[in-house]
Amino acid sequence: MRVAAVVPAAGSGERLGAGLPKALVEVAGVAMVTRAVDGLLASGIVDDVIVVAPAEHLEAMRAVVPTTARVVPGGHDRVASVACGLQAIGCADVVLVHDAARCLCPPEVVRAVAKAVGDGHVAVVPAIPVADTVRRADAEGRVVLVDRTGLLAVQTPQGFDPAVLRRAHEAAGDNRATDDAGLVEAIGAEVVTVPGDPRAFKVTSPLDLAMADALARLT
Repeated sequence: MRVAAVVPAAGSGERLGAGLPKALVEVAGVAMVTRAVDGLLASGIVDDVIVVAPAEHLEAMRAVVPTTARVVPGGHDRVASVACGLQAIGCADVVLVHDAARCLCPPEVVRAVAKAVGDGHVAVVPAIPVADTVRRADAEGRVVLVDRTGLLAVQTPQGFDPAVLRRAHEAAGDNRATDDAGLVEAIGAEVVTVPGDPRAFKVTSPLDLAMADALARLT
């Protein structure tokens, strides 16, 4: 089974206030994109890694990722950037899409996602149960309690049958889904879950960065 991974790394990092692409921000002295790619390769099942970066930062990305990974220019948003990564992939039985900002995702999650696709599921996402109390607000600001039973927080890497993922992107049009599973669901394909891991949280805010830094220094 040949597994390829696309790593969208074109985020601006504006909420981190870093002044450079988020993927280049360091966690415990190592760029997030480096940690994300290393985690994919540490799984032992990923054969090809495509990092999708802003055109003006290609050389900076190439300087920090393993030489076995390829860096290609991305598009104007996440959906377009993943599409650019898909174009760079050759023959593969499984395609993983993994956010660089989930840089501490354990290799065992990568293996579980890829295995589930290899077992015949066309779209697989790692997920963990929602722990917080959840409420929904209406237009007037009134809130109602939402039953969190069955609610899941979805992570990456997400795994796909390559033909299904390409078809989903071709049909995306103006659909700016926040993840690729959303695009796949939009064409009627079934998405299944495997257990995620709390360490696969997304680094978005300065607090997230501090937590990731502390966790990385412990391991």
